[in-house]
Amino acid sequence: MEQTTDIKSEATSPKQGTHKPRRLMPLGIALLILISATSGFAGGWAGSRSNSKISIDETTNRQIISNESQLYSSLAKEVGPSVVSVNVTSTSRGGGGFFDLGPSQVQSAGTGFIVSKDGLIVTNRHVVQGSDKVTVTLSDGTELDNVEKVGQTSSGDPLDIAFLRIKDAKGKELRPTSLGDSSKVLVGEKVLAIGNALGQFQNTVTAGIISGYGRNVEASDGTGRNSETLQNLFQTDAAINQGNSGGPLINMNGEVVGINTAVAGDGAENIGFAIPINDAKGIIEGVIKTGRLERPYLGVRYVSLTDDYAYELNIDTKRGAYIVPGSGGEQSIVKGSPADKAGLKPKDIIVRINDQSINEKNSLTSLISRHNVGDEVTLTIIRDGKEQQVKVTLEAIPDSVNN
Repeated sequence: MEQTTDIKSEATSPKQGTHKPRRLMPLGIALLILISATSGFAGGWAGSRSNSKISIDETTNRQIISNESQLYSSLAKEVGPSVVSVNVTSTSRGGGGFFDLGPSQVQSAGTGFIVSKDGLIVTNRHVVQGSDKVTVTLSDGTELDNVEKVGQTSSGDPLDIAFLRIKDAKGKELRPTSLGDSSKVLVGEKVLAIGNALGQFQNTVTAGIISGYGRNVEASDGTGRNSETLQNLFQTDAAINQGNSGGPLINMNGEVVGINTAVAGDGAENIGFAIPINDAKGIIEGVIKTGRLERPYLGVRYVSLTDDYAYELNIDTKRGAYIVPGSGGEQSIVKGSPADKAGLKPKDIIVRINDQSINEKNSLTSLISRHNVGDEVTLTIIRDGKEQQVKVTLEAIPDSVNN
């Protein structure tokens, strides 16, 4: 932040002597002239000092701005080759009616980033959902058309993520990004969003800060016909535009800390949202290892506790995942799920997974996402006011979509 220093100058007048005017008038005049000259010199000296300080401050500010710009440029140059434009061809089925001309080909674009040397790419589910063909364009303009869809989370999953793989890089070296630790990101921390803004097939860079975390939003495709609930998102004021979806949000170390996924509408300005990278790390590691997308799940219906909600439920626990009792035919615990096998019950409150607490920054879903299918985790729960621990082996969501 640029700082300015207000420099105040105060003039102090000397006290008049008590000498008789006649006798001391010439001396008084001389003294007055001397004081005036001295004051002028002091004023000039003080002015030069003030100007010097202002000049130093301006120089320092310019240097800070210059250094910051150089850092952004350096980061963009470092991370840019790992960011790709995702070019999607899909079929529009037409809207019916008298003027319906039948199916037509629709072109759209998004962003992705490389996470392995063999060409695995992370992007958003909504970027590639319903696509007939996907190609990618590297930062140097090379278009690669031998690209396969590895898998994507199901449409009702709050984690909006999909995977692509480059099958033929045409001799190009593929540089994976470095993944950071999103749990260490602080509100006010500077970040950069890199992506294929406006679908122009070239990387753009915007700068901003992390404005908040733990945001839950209802996202739509712009037509209002399709919407989905996204959970535990970062909020950022780094400009995220059409085509940025699926691109990386990076910190000042050049590490990916988020996946850009949505932007607020209805006239809102500078409000974008990104998936914390920790929420996807477990799945990324699983796909790199097995080549398949397997989404770990617990199998409970829950609400995240807040002070107000805990008060309504008349419970002392203020933070955690409260397993809501079933109603209207809905199950609290999915039959045959890991939670069911572990003996979890309605009204249990899950407060920790291993050593990580469930709170405003870490939802139950996001903490589960940080693990792999097959991992055994320890849940700390509150049941009937008493704390106990339960071991659960995570399994894959049955309806995860592959290929």
